[in-house]
Amino acid sequence: MVENALKRLNISALNEMQHASIKSAKTGNDVLLIAPTGSGKTLAFLLPLISSLKADVKGVQALILVPSRELALQIEQVFKQMGTPFKVNCCYGGHAVRVEKNNLAHPPAVLIGTPGRIAYHLDHQNFDESFVETLILDEFDKSLEFGFEADMSFIIGSLRSLKQRILTSATKMEEIPPFVKINNPVSIDFSNNIQAKPDLKLKKVMAPAADKLEVLFKLLSKIGSQNTLVFCNHRETVDRISDLLFEHGLGHDVFHGGMEQIDREKSLLKFRNGSHKILVTTDLAARGLDIPEVEHIVHYQLPYTEDAYIHRNGRTARMHAKGTAYVVLTEEEHYKYLPESIEEEVLSDKYTLPEQSDWQTLYLAHGKKDKINKIDIVGLFLQKGNLQKDDLGLIEVKDTTSYVAVKRSKVEKLLKILQGEKIKGKKLKLEIAS
Repeated sequence: MVENALKRLNISALNEMQHASIKSAKTGNDVLLIAPTGSGKTLAFLLPLISSLKADVKGVQALILVPSRELALQIEQVFKQMGTPFKVNCCYGGHAVRVEKNNLAHPPAVLIGTPGRIAYHLDHQNFDESFVETLILDEFDKSLEFGFEADMSFIIGSLRSLKQRILTSATKMEEIPPFVKINNPVSIDFSNNIQAKPDLKLKKVMAPAADKLEVLFKLLSKIGSQNTLVFCNHRETVDRISDLLFEHGLGHDVFHGGMEQIDREKSLLKFRNGSHKILVTTDLAARGLDIPEVEHIVHYQLPYTEDAYIHRNGRTARMHAKGTAYVVLTEEEHYKYLPESIEEEVLSDKYTLPEQSDWQTLYLAHGKKDKINKIDIVGLFLQKGNLQKDDLGLIEVKDTTSYVAVKRSKVEKLLKILQGEKIKGKKLKLEIAS
């Protein structure tokens, strides 16, 4: 099953960390895995997991807990791509409880979710926890923080058939809470693995407190033609920066926990497919998300802890690529975790705005539940829409919707040509994604 999964994922060889994790997990012992962001931890726990699942058990056999809904959806997607015969479901806040309850009526072998929602389903006895033998905590240091403690304690205390716990993260935790009940774990620590260390350049941009926003705008005007994540500590700051960039006509998207789930998904999707090169976000985007190679990280506000700083920087210089992290500092700001000597990026008074991205995202009100797939969309856009293959970018098909990246220069004409067309016998509903 593992060989078939790797084949479906187009992976020819595992790395040293993944081999070590699989070997340790197969012993049945608890496992504590620390490895840099982007090193492949998801496969490191999913591959041994699929080998342990039993076809004759009609209940949830493994529970995967994560700190964010985006990470839950990403793990679910990877599991589905593996092509195993086992069912997987995802539960998270912002998703309809009724839909989740219906899914759990025919229990999956693997259940992925955020602490609050899984605790809800346990409390309401929406699934039988007695079959759960494996518990995986991905980004465990975040999941075990104070805000999640009550739910996590309740969940773990309810799992009376547990045989193995696997905890993974990019950073260590000083002390794992006793309620986790981890027992003499096999520790796999690749945090100091030189081969996995990112090729990251650090630069500082000095700014008077009153001018930080203007200085940020200059910096983004200089570097914003490449994929850039701007990190803030508060969602209000994200919105304030967004207002400024909008006023100046600088294309971007925002991402934070105060947004509706559909809007969060669209922001990530447009960043993934290149429609926008700049994403302004809170630390919600610092962990485990499926986003493209990011050339630049900008810390508009530095986080309070070094761990959070490490996770943010882990979004760039991934898998042997290079990246630059900029810290925007006032003279009064000092952070113990920053090096004493940092190269300064000196900005000029004026930059021209980066050009718009070559890509624009189109929204289709049709998805998997309409029996629509990528091949259907490609066929329609090339044959009826008169596009060339190079005019199409990333296509993502969801349950009831689809999103297609199209060359910006072709969008207006395409919308006119396809007006009144059908897809799978249904009238095509196509528009520019807002």
